[in-house]
Amino acid sequence: MTQPNAEPEPGAEPGPGSKIRVLVADDQRVVRDGLVLLVGMLEGIEVVGAAGNGADAVELAGLLRPDVVLMDLDMPVLGGVAATELLRERLPDTAVLVLTTYANDDSVFPALRAGARGYLTKDADDDQVEAAIHNVHGGRTWLDPVVQARLVAAIQLDASAPVNSWVRQGSSPGPAAPLPDGLTPREGEVLTLIADGLSNSQICARLVVSQATVKTHINRIFTKIGVTDRAQAVRYAYRNNLPVDQP
Repeated sequence: MTQPNAEPEPGAEPGPGSKIRVLVADDQRVVRDGLVLLVGMLEGIEVVGAAGNGADAVELAGLLRPDVVLMDLDMPVLGGVAATELLRERLPDTAVLVLTTYANDDSVFPALRAGARGYLTKDADDDQVEAAIHNVHGGRTWLDPVVQARLVAAIQLDASAPVNSWVRQGSSPGPAAPLPDGLTPREGEVLTLIADGLSNSQICARLVVSQATVKTHINRIFTKIGVTDRAQAVRYAYRNNLPVDQP
C-alpha cells in the first residue's frame, strides 16, 4: 500500500479551497495506478493513498482518514464488502464509493447494505467519477443508472413490500394517514428530502433549521426504521411510498 500524501493534523478543519481526500482500493495494479492518475487530475480532488486489498484499505484509511474511499469489491485478503462494513464502523465520516466491474444483484445489494454511499461501474467516464466523489463526500447517494434500475426492479418485484396509503396523494381531501414506524410528520419530511438526494446542509436550508437539528432528526429516523445509512433509507422511502421526486 502507498501513502502519497500525509494525514492532516487530527481535528484540523479543512480550509477554503481544500480538496477532497481520496483513497483508492483495487487489487489490479494497472487499474489501481490508472485510477490514482485519473482521480488525481479531477477538480477539487486529491489521492492520498492506494491499497491492493481490502485489509490494506482499512488499515491505510485508519492512518490517513480520507474523505472518500474508492472501493473495488473483488479483492484478496479482505473483499470490498467486508472492508466497507469495517470502514462504516471505524470511520463513519469516510464515504465509500464502490467502483467495480459488475452491477449484478450479488454485488450491488451487499455493498449498499454494508454502507457504501455510492456505486459506479468501471465503464463510468471521468465526469461521472468526479460527480460521484463530490456527491458522496457531500452526504448524498450516487448510483450508476444500471444500479438504479436494479434497485427499482428489486423493489417492484418484492412481493412482501407493503403498499402503504399514509402519503397524501395529489390534492385528495382529508389528512394523511399516520406515518409508519412511529415517524413524526417532521421526520417523514426529512426522510423524503434524504430520498430526494439532499445533503444535510441543503435540508437545513430547506427547513430553516440548524445542522444539529437535522442530525438529530436523521439519527431518530434511522433508529426508528432500522437502517444505518442513507442508501438504506432511500430504499425504505421507496418501499413505503414516500412522495420522492423522480429524477
